[in-house]
Amino acid sequence: MTFSADLALAVPELILAGSALFLLVAGAFAPKRTLVVGTGAVLALAAAAAAAAVSPVGKAFGGGLVSDAASSFAQVAIYAASAVSILLGQRWFARRGVDNFEFPVLILLAALGMGMMVGAADLISLYVGVELQSLALYVLAAMHRDNAKASEAGLKYFVLGALSSGLLLYGASLIYGFAGSTKFADIATAVHGGAGTGVLFGLVFLICGLAFKISAAPFHMWTPDVYEGAPTPVVGFFAGAPKLAAMLLFARILTEGFGGAAGQWRQVLVIMALLSIAVGAFGGLAQKNLKRLWAYSSIANVGYAVLGLAAGNAEGVQAMLVFMVLYMVDVTGFFACLSALSRDGKSMESIDDMAGLFRERPGIALAMTAFSLSALGLPPFSGFWAKFYVFKAAINTPDVAIQGAAIAGLVGSVVAAFYYLRLIKVMWFDTAVGKTDATPMEAKTIAISAALFTFPVVLVALVFIDPLAKAAAAAFGLA
Repeated sequence: MTFSADLALAVPELILAGSALFLLVAGAFAPKRTLVVGTGAVLALAAAAAAAAVSPVGKAFGGGLVSDAASSFAQVAIYAASAVSILLGQRWFARRGVDNFEFPVLILLAALGMGMMVGAADLISLYVGVELQSLALYVLAAMHRDNAKASEAGLKYFVLGALSSGLLLYGASLIYGFAGSTKFADIATAVHGGAGTGVLFGLVFLICGLAFKISAAPFHMWTPDVYEGAPTPVVGFFAGAPKLAAMLLFARILTEGFGGAAGQWRQVLVIMALLSIAVGAFGGLAQKNLKRLWAYSSIANVGYAVLGLAAGNAEGVQAMLVFMVLYMVDVTGFFACLSALSRDGKSMESIDDMAGLFRERPGIALAMTAFSLSALGLPPFSGFWAKFYVFKAAINTPDVAIQGAAIAGLVGSVVAAFYYLRLIKVMWFDTAVGKTDATPMEAKTIAISAALFTFPVVLVALVFIDPLAKAAAAAFGLA
């Protein structure tokens, strides 16, 4: 391919990269509102470029970057979530006197990294995308510099993230050494019929590094502390979009690069899924802080997504994509609710703070109830459909271990129901402990919109999401 053809395949990434560099300089002079509108417009333009297939389907830059239905599907969802996070976060920081212009630019850079992740077809582009996204998230976690917890969260995230990057890079070097190439297609040829010992060791390290990025157990240790300390809108951002990007990257490298060793890596994913579901379900039972509670909820939900991926077929990848998109809407909406709530200028983050919320802020309480019931998996909310897709894909496989893991996942959902129902009970029936501050319009609007998506809009949205996810899964060439 010519260089111009390569550039045509990378239109969304080029839009984000060029705009981020320009806005980083312009931010020192332009009004904050102009910068926010500008970054939102850039993300919308990049999403439109991905959705409209401005570039043809194919591989660019020597096979390092791929543009297909899967990358386009994920990029549209990621860029939309990034735009919502900019709107939510900028006003949240401004109300607390932290009005740094870097916030929307960092979101833009994180979105660029995620866009590269979902289109990676080479171990080098994989690593560049992961690190670009991760470095932006480390800074975002510590953005509220005058808050000790935020600084601690950023430091913990950075230190443990550096460890995971080391595991990822070491695994990639082992794979390159034994397979003789960094390209997924060449690796697939090398492991056709099963991975050798050296390549298998590299794959294990690679899976461990990526498992950290999605906070899957047993690499989840950073999640509760970082969720609790990081600014609320930032948590809502990196609990959704980055995990969708990492899960799609997971699917691409396992199916395109190591499809011949599916029988080997599938066992690892089943164990990871079971551990994540168990840690998320039982670890959340003792939590009083809602951000920590939702961290454990996130760990459990990642377990369900990994379970879908463990099926190792097109139906499993489709189920994982549908699950992650619906979960992303849920988690963004929930943290929009938390961003909207404060009392005497202090954020309301514990379960006890929510006592009597329905009598004070019925709209927010109803939205949080919808998100809790959705995360629980109660029909007809979106969380039910998300889990339905995953369990259906797992049960339809001939692998008894995956079928057993699906049953264990159902048990985990029942256990986790306790902390979701406890929150609902506190909001609806307990006595209020004070008067909440006025809820910001942008956070309330995002929360209510996401709640309506959870039900009933999801019933219409699935008509479009389902075939798009199916087409995205078909791009991996799975049966």
